[in-house]
Amino acid sequence: MHVLPLLLLVAGSAAVAGVARRTPVPAPLLLVAAGLAVSYVPGVPHYELDPHVVLPLLLPPLLYTAGVESSYLDLRANWRPVALLSVGYVLFATLVVGYAVHLIVPDLPLTAALVLGAVIAPPDAVAATAIARRVGLPSRITTILQGESLVNDATAITAYKVALAAAVGEGASFGGGVREFAIAALGGVGVGLVLMVPLHWLRTHLKEALLQNTLSLLIPFVAYAAAEEVHASGVLAVVVVALYLGHQSWQVDFATRLQEAAVWKMVAFVLESAVFALIGLQLPVVLQGLGEYEGVQALWYAVAVFLVVVVVRFVWVYPATYVPRMLSRRIREREADSDWTRPLIVGWAGMRGVVSLAIAFSVPLTMDDGEPFPGRNLLLFLTFTTVIGTLVVQGLTLPGLIRVLPVQGRDEQAETLAEAQAQNQASRAAEQRLEELLADERNALPQPLADRLRTVLERRRNAVWERLGAANPVTGESADDTYRRLSRETLAAERAVFVRLRDERRIDDEMLRTLLRRLDLEEAAAYREEAG
Repeated sequence: MHVLPLLLLVAGSAAVAGVARRTPVPAPLLLVAAGLAVSYVPGVPHYELDPHVVLPLLLPPLLYTAGVESSYLDLRANWRPVALLSVGYVLFATLVVGYAVHLIVPDLPLTAALVLGAVIAPPDAVAATAIARRVGLPSRITTILQGESLVNDATAITAYKVALAAAVGEGASFGGGVREFAIAALGGVGVGLVLMVPLHWLRTHLKEALLQNTLSLLIPFVAYAAAEEVHASGVLAVVVVALYLGHQSWQVDFATRLQEAAVWKMVAFVLESAVFALIGLQLPVVLQGLGEYEGVQALWYAVAVFLVVVVVRFVWVYPATYVPRMLSRRIREREADSDWTRPLIVGWAGMRGVVSLAIAFSVPLTMDDGEPFPGRNLLLFLTFTTVIGTLVVQGLTLPGLIRVLPVQGRDEQAETLAEAQAQNQASRAAEQRLEELLADERNALPQPLADRLRTVLERRRNAVWERLGAANPVTGESADDTYRRLSRETLAAERAVFVRLRDERRIDDEMLRTLLRRLDLEEAAAYREEAG
């Protein structure tokens, strides 16, 4: 791809994603719609998904950002529903959807239909979790959807390789498929376990934030490439490393965490925007070469496959939710009862994404005997229509469904209370440690400076409690909100003076950057408190 089309893709998708933030439409859906709208505009470059780019270059950083931001403890607490969705459901959907497609398209061989089943089996939870956060879904549902999206790609890619081997004539038995799946899964986890400790050691021993963040950008690609080199699952290797590093991120230097959060937030924004725009831009590519499947027949196949995909997810989700509870007393005692609304939301959140399209484009043109791969263009078309159908139909209706269902969302008051209690304990410990330090003559400070340290700790402890208190009758702000706003205003006043002094040549640019960095760190700390 030339540079200009790539720049247009990144800039255009970023602009659309920015507009989406000011609308009630989730960004992934608006990006797909924009891609569809401009795909036939004269002068717009043709963008064709290259699986050799998407899988090794785009998938690892997206998985890494999701894994680092996920909670290892929450995923461990919900390992059963996550495993049932990310492994059990994907294999179930591969077989059932594949067989259903074979029945819907009679002249499509079963092996080729199973390839399609594996391709469209894994949901992409980026859009679903974005909607979940926007409407305030319970954290357990969000955790399950995130956990599913972290692992299901590995299951689908392995299932695809087994089905493809059978389709192209390489031969694949049930035992061989199980063996390949086990090697990919155990190997991927093993590579992740081997890499995670030395990578964390490097992160904590590199002294410069720039070097640490350079390492951070390389980590997902290193993990993915190392696993794929030994024919293991690169997806699982990235997930294992990301979960461990995210769980241990508190041990990393604060400057690294600040830079890393900003860098990865930008990377995730650019990549997610680009991949959803790419989905829409594939329309001209998938329509060409349909041949005998063009017209009403192709449309019927697309609608039928979409309906099968939606129904099959519910056929799996409801039994997977209730059968384990019926069979195990331990599960009933350990987990809260789940009403009918939660599996309904999880079932309807099964939107497909760019990974399915990337896998579909990797289907070879010919089989081992040189014959064309049966129905390859139809497979691309059905993958595309399924991705678009789930994103548009389910994505647009999911927020409304959540609002009308009797689902108890996040209890913000209870979360703020828990935050206040945690901050209170931490501040008490900090105050005790401060008094111990000040008692040592080596740490002697003038009284105003010592009092300032005590005041900072006291304000930090009281800030969260103030969010629970009454709001200002004039502005509607809590005392803590007013404090932060006034703090930002005073920092802005200081910043303006520093710039004026630079313009008057009373300080140089190097000193200006030093002074502004101090203010920026203070403002960043205040912003992170507010965002948290």
